[in-house]
Amino acid sequence: MERPPIHALEVFLTIVREGSLRSAASVLGVGAPAVSLQLKALEERLGVELLIRTTRRIELTDAGRMLVTTAGPAYRDLIDAMRQTREMSQSATGTLRLNMSRGAYMAVVAPALPKFQRENPGIDLDISWNEGLVDIAREGFHAGLRLGDVLEPDMVAVKVSELQPTAFFASPAYLKEFGRPNCPRDLLEHRCIRYREPTSGKLRDWIVVEDGQDTRIDPPGSLVFDAVVGVIQAARDGLGIGWSMCVTAKEHLQSGQLETVLDGFSKEIPPFYLYFPKQNRRVECLRLFVDCLKASYRSANAN
Repeated sequence: MERPPIHALEVFLTIVREGSLRSAASVLGVGAPAVSLQLKALEERLGVELLIRTTRRIELTDAGRMLVTTAGPAYRDLIDAMRQTREMSQSATGTLRLNMSRGAYMAVVAPALPKFQRENPGIDLDISWNEGLVDIAREGFHAGLRLGDVLEPDMVAVKVSELQPTAFFASPAYLKEFGRPNCPRDLLEHRCIRYREPTSGKLRDWIVVEDGQDTRIDPPGSLVFDAVVGVIQAARDGLGIGWSMCVTAKEHLQSGQLETVLDGFSKEIPPFYLYFPKQNRRVECLRLFVDCLKASYRSANAN
């Protein structure tokens, strides 16, 4: 596909607007010979003369007049679109589209959200909860949140949390009926509620710390969900023992609807990172959001 001669078109339209090659050169910040060469190159490319040049003035040919009439508005639209895009990248207004799991929202975003909205009333957040891995650039998101910083080379990762504690949990009714496990191998005798990773389709291993060593276990699952909220709900309903980040079950643990078990064997998992394509570093709305999450992270560590 032939590339349009945008620069040469700019020179031609400037000559027409300013009325002479010399005036156009002054506006464009180049020498008059450079303007003349650009005009000649454009005419040769199009195979037609665009201007009739005399010692006193220039006049449009029929071809030149048609080019001004048809290309002029399109060029102005292009310049206006570039201006608006530049202003958007530098503006603290607009919509920021984010992708994350419910756990990431609860652990990282929810604590920072009131302050962010208070300080940035012109920024709307469009948040999609998704527990699978998402190509954020292809899906139109500005950024995403995920555990760990193993990303594609063209992504930027910003740490926004500490290691995330996990917990094994069950309802008081379940523990009353079936008893409490005292060590990880006791899970083999219990009903276990498992989580299937939406992207890979694999059951997520349960990780325990035993004698200072991390061990992955694969207990039998009486129930399997592809959303953590399902694991928590089933555990609340007394259907077995679940495992997830503490933050996802926090409200149910605090209310007493769930109780932790195997506390001495729980494992911390990697922290959350906000990640985004390198080209989004100049998006002002995203920069402000990153700064807010980092400030919230520092404040939580200070306390």
